[in-house]
Amino acid sequence: MATVFWDRFGIILIDFTPRGTTVNAEYYCETLFKLRLQVTASSYTLQSRRRGRLTDGIILLHDNARPHVAGKTLDLLNRFGWEIFSHPPYSPDLAPSDYHLFGKLKEFLGGKQFAGDDELKDAVNRWLNELAAEEYDEGILKLVNRYDKCLNSYGDYVEH
Repeated sequence: MATVFWDRFGIILIDFTPRGTTVNAEYYCETLFKLRLQVTASSYTLQSRRRGRLTDGIILLHDNARPHVAGKTLDLLNRFGWEIFSHPPYSPDLAPSDYHLFGKLKEFLGGKQFAGDDELKDAVNRWLNELAAEEYDEGILKLVNRYDKCLNSYGDYVEH
């Protein structure tokens, strides 16, 4: 499993969960620490693509998965000073990774065979990092319309 953090400019962090690992609040908090390191690192590429935007604050789009809403996770996010932009439960129509990114990734991976996990991870990393910034921007912009439709329909499911 891969946890992917991205914004309208591209990938910030891809974290591959080792086989057999249970994603609980403790594991998710470790992932958030990795994200924080990535955000605060002086990586020229990451910082230049975001031109100071990362210092304006972090807002995570979170669903209600147990690791996301656990007290330990919420305490950590509060310590980091990061906001949570939550959405209704069971709403893949409001999760940009679900409606915009992963379908395209699945299409890219379709029919390919890999010698092992490392080769697959390399292919996923390469594809996500080479995707044009416009693709990421489009995915975030779609969220605005989808969220507006959801609010106007009092939380009902939103079609494309």
